[in-house]
Amino acid sequence: MVDDLVDSPLARHGFTGRCVRGKRVLGQTHVAMGDDLAGLSVWTENCYAPDPLYRKTKLICTMGPSCWDVDTLVKMIDQGMNVARFNFSHGDFETHSRTLRNLMDALRERPNKDVAVMLDTKGPEIRSGFFAAGGKVELEAGQDLILTTDYSFKGDAHKIACTYEKLPQSVKPGSIILMADGTVNLEVVECYEDSVKTRVLNHAIIGERKNMNLPGVRVDLPCIGEKEANDILNWGLPNGIDFIAVSFVQHGDDIRELRKVLGSRGRKVQIISKIESTEGLRNFDDILEASDAIMIARGDLGMEMPPEKVFLAQKMMTARCNLAGKPVITATQMLESMIENPRPTRAEVSDVANAVLDGSDGVMLSGESASGKFPISAVHFQRSICEVAEHSIDHDALYCRIRQAVINTHPQGMCYAEAVCTSAVKAALECDASLIIALTETGNTARLIAKYRPPQQILALSRFESTVKHLSLCRGVIPLQVPSFQGSDHILHNALAHATQMGMCRVGDKVVAVHGRQDSTPRACKQVKILVVE
Repeated sequence: MVDDLVDSPLARHGFTGRCVRGKRVLGQTHVAMGDDLAGLSVWTENCYAPDPLYRKTKLICTMGPSCWDVDTLVKMIDQGMNVARFNFSHGDFETHSRTLRNLMDALRERPNKDVAVMLDTKGPEIRSGFFAAGGKVELEAGQDLILTTDYSFKGDAHKIACTYEKLPQSVKPGSIILMADGTVNLEVVECYEDSVKTRVLNHAIIGERKNMNLPGVRVDLPCIGEKEANDILNWGLPNGIDFIAVSFVQHGDDIRELRKVLGSRGRKVQIISKIESTEGLRNFDDILEASDAIMIARGDLGMEMPPEKVFLAQKMMTARCNLAGKPVITATQMLESMIENPRPTRAEVSDVANAVLDGSDGVMLSGESASGKFPISAVHFQRSICEVAEHSIDHDALYCRIRQAVINTHPQGMCYAEAVCTSAVKAALECDASLIIALTETGNTARLIAKYRPPQQILALSRFESTVKHLSLCRGVIPLQVPSFQGSDHILHNALAHATQMGMCRVGDKVVAVHGRQDSTPRACKQVKILVVE
């Protein structure tokens, strides 16, 4: 069946989704269906290159006790880790600094690899208080439970303190309050000045300091509080982080205020908005406009809305990000079972694959890499699933669909830069190029090319380290730092030599090159060239 694959530069790298036995593949999101499926991967061994170089979807791995030693980090880099996530909900400055030093040591052992650094803020949270007797309390279904905003109160099975002072003003009779990740369901009966009377809906035993969620309620807490500002300004910026993932973003002003806090010191840091509440979902378009990227944090989002509707929110946000040309990360419980088990469940594998097919730029490991028993295997499986999913996409149809969506939503026409970049992708598809090269200072050219999801890899050359790091989150982009852009032809010649050496193309292949300076301006001069590797 492998003989049925088209002999082309793309087929050499396993991109068989364009043509199998002369047929165009069909189906939801244009993956292969029916008879065509057999010609892709089900009955044959994987015929694509296993090297992470040919994987487009980026892998974000959370740092933690399971992976923060140098040897494990080196192996995770070898398996394809693109971004290291430092979760500031846990740990202190000393712990995170030690992990960062180990990451830098690991990268020195792999000088040809690059890993960006993400600081994920703790964000606002509501927690229950302490108990007078300590330990745990037992709640019975149907009983009344008072929640008081006096956090100094030591509670019992009938009255518990909480950290949210505006709770009585935020909820109303009939509102639902979830405690301990949904273990306890409470219905609000009556609101008082400094407390709320609730009815317990299910039997449960809970401990102290448990998290609380208010589905459908706008929580009046800043997403950048004192702790978050301290973490960013006194650890993140001094350590040269590349991304800040902001927890519980509720509207675009949250991000605009953060940019003011960052000031000139943080001009090279990109901001990722984490959507974890229905309020953030309502204001998604405003948040997307203000952000550099989006993270779909399905854990808390699934507590804030009916869990059966999370997939709809996920698909909506992914599609909006794709249309805007901004990276989107799908996160939470992707391979959750691998915290304890050496292999993922079949449902988890499908979840990761569908996130890729829907258009995710990156997929994230949380506890799987931070505290799980098999962090290296988790990265390996994540990578392998992404590779198989990517090779099941009909990129011709995908390009046409994205381009038409852009035209439909921009009746005034595309900006100059995007028109050039979409033409470059079309040229690469038409001439069956093996690679697209983008010379880019800010990364905008590479992002615009990646927006149209070409089957070819995008070798993005930039003289700025920050641009190279930021493109580590962009699907299908392989960033590379170069000294300067003076003498573009010389730069392209060296880029072709590098790509040939890396196996991205070979003699006789066609390569599409896009270059131009000051690419953040819509009228910047750009050129598209079709080169032949000699």
